[in-house]
Amino acid sequence: MKRGDVIIICLVIVAALAFFIPRWLIQNSSENNHNKTMTAEITVDGKLFKQVMLTEEEQIITVPTDHGTNVLKVHNYGIEMIEADCPDQVCLSFGFVNRKGDTIVCLPHRVLIELKTDQAEESGIDAVVS
Repeated sequence: MKRGDVIIICLVIVAALAFFIPRWLIQNSSENNHNKTMTAEITVDGKLFKQVMLTEEEQIITVPTDHGTNVLKVHNYGIEMIEADCPDQVCLSFGFVNRKGDTIVCLPHRVLIELKTDQAEESGIDAVVS
């Protein structure tokens, strides 16, 4: 290995660390997410079907619609769709969601699951100047 190769490798490592270290430092830890009261709002055809608290205990929720049935599983402070009788099965690919703003959508059944928190979060605004 030549001297120039070592310098290039070191520069690549430093650049990679420059991107990953800040993200690692400001990333929300799962412990911080569990301190917030998270809920999942389940809507069918734009109307609220059910609001569910996300807990560590396992819960199974069946969502019957005019277009078919979806089955959701709440566990480990998150939610996932585990079963759906829609033809494309895309809603199953969303996987386990557990952060505010995450969504699961089943378009054929017109089902939307959106995660929300009850606690007001800081907006980062200290003052308003007019």
